[in-house]
Amino acid sequence: MSPPPTLTTPSPRQLRWHQLEQYGFLHFTLNTFTDREWGYGDESPVDFNPSHLDCDQWVTAAKAGGLKGLIFTAKHHDGFCLWPTRTTEHNISHSPFRDGKGDLARELSDACKEGGIGFGIYCSPWDRNHPEYGRDAYVEVYHEQWRELLTDYGPLFEVWLDGANGGDGYYGGARETRSIDPATYYRNHELLEMFRELQPDAVVAGGPNADLRWCGNEHGFTSFTNWATVSVNESLTQGARDQASVQGTPEGNTWRPTEVDVSIRRGWFWHPEERPHEPETLFKIWLSSVGRGAGLLLNLAPNRKGLIPPEDVRTLMRYKQMVDEFCAVDLGPGCTLQVEAQPDPSPLVDGNPDTVWKTTSEEVEIVFEFGEDLPVTGLRIAEEIQWGQRILSWSLDIQTWGAWFEAARGTTIGAQRLIRLEAASGSALRFRVERALAPAVLKQIQIFCGTDRMH
Repeated sequence: MSPPPTLTTPSPRQLRWHQLEQYGFLHFTLNTFTDREWGYGDESPVDFNPSHLDCDQWVTAAKAGGLKGLIFTAKHHDGFCLWPTRTTEHNISHSPFRDGKGDLARELSDACKEGGIGFGIYCSPWDRNHPEYGRDAYVEVYHEQWRELLTDYGPLFEVWLDGANGGDGYYGGARETRSIDPATYYRNHELLEMFRELQPDAVVAGGPNADLRWCGNEHGFTSFTNWATVSVNESLTQGARDQASVQGTPEGNTWRPTEVDVSIRRGWFWHPEERPHEPETLFKIWLSSVGRGAGLLLNLAPNRKGLIPPEDVRTLMRYKQMVDEFCAVDLGPGCTLQVEAQPDPSPLVDGNPDTVWKTTSEEVEIVFEFGEDLPVTGLRIAEEIQWGQRILSWSLDIQTWGAWFEAARGTTIGAQRLIRLEAASGSALRFRVERALAPAVLKQIQIFCGTDRMH
């Protein structure tokens, strides 16, 4: 049995979230048909009528890319609701889709359940259609929309709160600019209580006291130094809070790991002139997000037929193939391990992801001997974060012709660190924990020899 952790640690729902690693966003609404990113709010529901919509195809495409869940944009800033809500007539029941009997939240929830992946929901706080936006009456509407979504569509793995709040809009015909104070207007403390009551297993992204924090960009990477903990301290300067929100804080008092949100295309919604990113770009995003201990939220954009475009599906398939090839061959189980003044390190290479190796000092050195020169394409190193995040800095050396050469070095590891090595070959690797907040607790260390390097 493990002794109790001495540092800030994740909650059970955060631990489950860490295990997902990557999952998808789905942006699909009237914007898809009007060729906009942000609808003004005056669009007609009549324009929403995808001809071949198939949520099973969305789930199949997501799984083809290795995504383990989908977060559905149930309402974007234009206020059009993709479920038959009782709170506004600006919803899918007033469109010709499914003869006015459509419910996309239901269709996708069922498809995710059938496909064995998680289902999450996004509902924009900003509503450029609703006449009461900016007044107290709209907040009641917004809370009721969330109550419907939280209670009618099964268990959720994540709820997502957007940071876009207030500005110009249709607002029931007023066509004006309305400003609000996002810190107080939405009564977010009440929303959080609702989330915890109705979906206690769902992590919350966005808003105060969230389970996750934003990476600070929409380009697909998080900070090289990435602490899953932050210090909630209102006395800090704004600059210190901004830095902490990106890099996190060692020994922070709150576990709030990073989520990286990025789209497979330039925009969040489908546009006919855009094409998906190359698979190599998605692979680099994976290394710079999941590979730095963050969660990757990759957006998919169905087209006007209501399908993930075939070129996007091909990109997802090739991307997953690249990830699989990178991780295909693990040299670790065949290594001889050398370590001084530490417990038996065999749990690192026993093939069991649930075993851990608990070190006894803040500085550790372990050598993996191959017995022959072998090509090495990369490593996966992970801390057992149930014990907290501990490592401050590390280095990696490779032995070639009897001499050690530095191959990589870094700061944090946390949930995992993926290290890609170019043209590396040697007879042994040496991994060193140089500084740590407390003796490190490590899970498996995997040493990859990609399939393309085995021939």
